[in-house]
Amino acid sequence: MKYAICNETYQNWTFEDTCKDIASHGYQGVEIAPFTLKNKPEELTIAEAKSFAKIAKEHDLEVVGLHWLLTKPVGLHISTPDCEVRKRTTDFLKHLVRLNAAMAGDVLVFGSPMSRNIPEGESYSDYWDRARDSIALMAKEAEKEGGIIAIEPLGHVETNFFTSAEETIKMIKEINSPNCRLHLDVKAMSYEDKAISDIIVDSAEYLEHFHANDPNLRGPGTGKIDYEPIYKALKKINYSKWLSIEVFNYDEGPQNIARNGIEFLRKQESLAK
Repeated sequence: MKYAICNETYQNWTFEDTCKDIASHGYQGVEIAPFTLKNKPEELTIAEAKSFAKIAKEHDLEVVGLHWLLTKPVGLHISTPDCEVRKRTTDFLKHLVRLNAAMAGDVLVFGSPMSRNIPEGESYSDYWDRARDSIALMAKEAEKEGGIIAIEPLGHVETNFFTSAEETIKMIKEINSPNCRLHLDVKAMSYEDKAISDIIVDSAEYLEHFHANDPNLRGPGTGKIDYEPIYKALKKINYSKWLSIEVFNYDEGPQNIARNGIEFLRKQESLAK
């Protein structure tokens, strides 16, 4: 298994200082939120993307890929009936695919709950069809440029669309692209009715990427989630790709979050052997 951490953990740090600290804790990769690189990520160029990848490489880090894809610019949505907004959204997503390829990133994690949410009273089937078509366009770009679109199921407290691994896998099957697969997140899985370990095992065929955290919005090992069965499940399915720490509460400070997170995860991995 390869360990990474998301760069937005390092609030107001330069990318270079972020990479330096991440590497100092023994991580192998950095996962990037595009808006942290430029306030208007739609204006990020291929040359700029390559320059950020070069900085990561100088610190012996791989760029895992991108996440928080639709945080900026605001107002984008993959399944809105507004054709113009949907076109802007898919154009931007294809731009992110190209940026990710320029950084040699593996994945693009599609979470973005507000940019897929279905307004009350709207047709689920209509939103489903438009979402499928939008993500399929992104996947087609990835087939050409490289990278995997990893759709992320999120808890019902965050969205009403793709709220389970099962629902998300149904979408992945319909898109039917080798470049569209599944992302799992511990916090999100904690809201499902199934045990997290069962979700992992049942989703093994589609699983591409994994986020470690806790429903308390902090890092792994800081809350109620028992990681022993999670690691046993990952071992059972022979998962060997990225395990990336993503937190939403930064009160501990980035250095503590990074250090404590990887120490906890490496201990769990050792115990699972």
